[in-house]
Formats: sequence, C-alpha cells, structure tokens
Amino acid sequence: MNRPHIAIVGGGLGGLSAAITLANAGMHVTLFEKNSHFGGKLMPVTLGSYRFDFGPNTITMPHIFREVIEQTGRDPDRYFQLEKLAVHTRNHFPDGSHIDFTADRGEMIRQLEALDPFAAGKYDAFLSEVARLYRSSEQYFFPLSFQSYRDYLSPSLGVAMLKVRPLESMDHFFSRYFKHEGLRQAVGRYATYIGSSPYKAPATFAMIAHLELSQGVYYAKGGNVSIAQGFAQVAAECGVEMYPETAVTRILTEQGQARGVELSGGERIAADAVILNGDLLSAFPELVDEAERPSFKDAKRDRFEPSISAFVITAGLDTRLPELKHHNAFFSADYPREFHELFSDKQYSGEPTIYISNSSHSDPSVSPAGDNLFILVNAPALTAQGDLQVDPQRYKERIYDLLEHYGITLRGHIEEERIFTPEFIRDKFGAHRGALYGPSSNRPKDAFLRPSNASRDLKGLFFVGGSVHPGGGSPMVTLSGLNVARRLIESYSS
Repeated sequence: MNRPHIAIVGGGLGGLSAAITLANAGMHVTLFEKNSHFGGKLMPVTLGSYRFDFGPNTITMPHIFREVIEQTGRDPDRYFQLEKLAVHTRNHFPDGSHIDFTADRGEMIRQLEALDPFAAGKYDAFLSEVARLYRSSEQYFFPLSFQSYRDYLSPSLGVAMLKVRPLESMDHFFSRYFKHEGLRQAVGRYATYIGSSPYKAPATFAMIAHLELSQGVYYAKGGNVSIAQGFAQVAAECGVEMYPETAVTRILTEQGQARGVELSGGERIAADAVILNGDLLSAFPELVDEAERPSFKDAKRDRFEPSISAFVITAGLDTRLPELKHHNAFFSADYPREFHELFSDKQYSGEPTIYISNSSHSDPSVSPAGDNLFILVNAPALTAQGDLQVDPQRYKERIYDLLEHYGITLRGHIEEERIFTPEFIRDKFGAHRGALYGPSSNRPKDAFLRPSNASRDLKGLFFVGGSVHPGGGSPMVTLSGLNVARRLIESYSS
C-alpha cells in the first residue's frame, strides 16, 4: 500500500512541525517554500558582522519546540540550545522609573514594593490567576485542531470558555492587581503579542504573563533562528522532500477535494492532502478560486479586522550600551491614545512605545563589533489600498528622538542600518495587508473562534500558522502544525 502523500505549502514553524510529525509517522511529505530560508518570520538578517533575528525575539514555552524533535527520538539539544534569561525585559516608564521583569518571584515582589506596594501585596494572587488561565487554555484550547463548527460546540469547551474571562478586557483585568500606570502598560503589552489592544483583547490572554513571569523567557544560543534551522535539519533527516525558493501558485482541486499543488513553473504535484502554512487571509484566496471556497469568499476575508503590523529598524552599533538588557520596552506617556491611533485612526502613533531586542547582551558572538539592536514599534496594517501611511525615514528619526529622551543615544554609533515596513512583511511573508498575526483578537469572536484548521469547502485541505487556531506567536504556530499533523495521522490510521 502506498504511503499517503502530503504536500505542505510554506516552510514556517507550523509547516515544519507538521512535516516532521507526518514524516516521522511514515508519510511521504513534500514541502514547498517560496523564500530561500525555512522558518517564516523567524528569518535571519545579516548586516556586515551583525546578526539579527527578524522575529520572534521572545521565546516562551520551550517544551513545544523540544517536543517537535523529541517525538522523533532525537535530542533537541543537538539542534538548538535554549537558555533561560535571568532578567528578560527592562520596562522604562515616562516618569523615569523602570522595572526588570523576571521569573524570580522574590525579585519581582522586591521591585514592586518600591514601585507599587498595592501590586506587591497582590502579586501572588496575580500569579495564581494567570496560571489558572494558562492551565485552562492548555487543557481545552491548545491541543485541539478545530476543523468544523461542531468542534466549537463541545459542552466542556463551552464551560471552559466561560471560566477564562472572555468578556473582560486585559487592561481591566490587570487593573485589579496593578495601580502604577506604567506597570499596567508593561503587562498590557502582552496584547501586542497577539497583534491586539489591551483595551479590547479578552483577559484570557493575560495568561501570557504566566509564561513570562512564572515559566520564564528563553533565547536560543546563536540566535532564535537556530530553532527554525534545527527544525529544517530534522525534517530533512526524517525524509521530507524540501524545496526552498519554490513558489506554489495554485492548489489543485477535483470534485471538492484538494489533490495537489501547481508550482510557479507550471509543474503539477499530486497529493492526497495539502497543508497550507501561510496567512489564511491572503494565501487561501490567492491559491484557490473563489468559486471553490463559498464559505470563505473575498468579502468574508475583508470583514476581518487585521492585527497590528510592525515598523522595524535593525541597527548595528560600534559600541555596547550597558543600560540595555536583552529585551527592553520604552513606553509612551498615553498608552490608550497609542492604541486608538493604531486601531481606530489606523495611523502611526506620534509617540509610540518602542521595543528593543539586544541579543548581544546575552550572546556577544552574534554581534562581535557592538550591539545588534532590533527596534520595533507597533504599526497599523496597510490600508485596503496597500498604502503605508508614513514616511519611513522621517519615522525612523522620530523613534531615535524618543529614545534620546530616555537617554538612549544611537546617532553617531550606527555602523549598519536597515528599515523594514509592513510593505516588506506583506511582500516577503505573504501577510494580508502586512498584518503580523492575521485577524486581530480585539473581538471575542475573533479571539476564540479563530479560523479553523480545515477547509469547510475542500476535503483534504488544512491550515496551520498564526492566522488560524490556536493563534499567533511561535509556540502556538508550532502547535498548530503538531495538532493538524496528528489529526491527519489519526484519519489515515482509522
């Protein structure tokens, strides 16, 4: 009996984790990636002697990445080494105060006693509640591969959903535990990890605080891109046929069934099933004619509110700045206004919060000549017409001005520099309107009823990645690949 042949479109973390899982189960797997690298947005950037991770910079849930490789009987440490950061994020506030986020409970309480005594007294209760939110999600949401609306109708799932604060905003939830405005901003920033606003996203996502403040933040030695590179190596070792720089232009269908893919050169590859690892809002409409996806017409795609995007500067310095930790956040004076500008006005904030990853703080080998700063500010998605809404050079200078107000002077020290806008994210990664996470999670419907992992219209077509269940962020994307692959394996075993 022939092995089932699964074609995977897109070699991001979701596509790679699915490929490894399927190949390890004995299936014939072919993976096509239009870019020269595997890993999707986890892309290496090199400017001279400076190396950067385009993203993600913050790694949590290391067991998910390890599980992908451990299931094959291999040792993940042979492919990447994840190191826990003792102090992971320094948060700077407009009043001149700051707090260093760490998974060390005692150290956090010590800092809170000086900054926000109310929060210090509530911190254990806070940790307990965000841990509960995480455990509920881990039990009822993360492992599932939603493939039809019936999967959402489980009574146990409904009860669980009511227990994870779906109708309370993240900011309102955090106000129960933190009185210092800057602290509420610092924990509210977790909403941006899913491309949303802390004033609209459900409090469920406060569970991210459990990941960073209890489990901890990790870094992959040599750069987080080594995770994707390790996945690609294991996939090849498991027998996955891997084709970088190979674009798929069409998903082949026959009588309501996905039957393979067509490549840019015209070659047709037959398959028993197809997994699409890409932004659902752009890749699905591009690869399947609208007539064959009546449940996902272009008009439905256009009704989704896109998540935020990013305006990024990679800057290699001729010096090291001791005041910078591995992760750094410099907060705006008016956080509600910043998110109003992003989501309501759909404009760049005049005073954005600025995030800086300086991985050379922990690993000088990635940047021997000086600091390698990955500077990111939240950006609105491109307009429906594809407009950028900002002059990149002028906005870069505005960011440098704001950093100088915080005592971080970059001008005069920059040896290498490159700007990445939402246009780059759209073109390089196929992201709809340049949005990083597909649909935003500002509305409960979009937060809890993410697009499912299987097409309602085409049998044998499955979706993985940040735009579908269970959502954005590198662990969730990786988990989506694991979930779909395991569901496929079950279907062929039954």
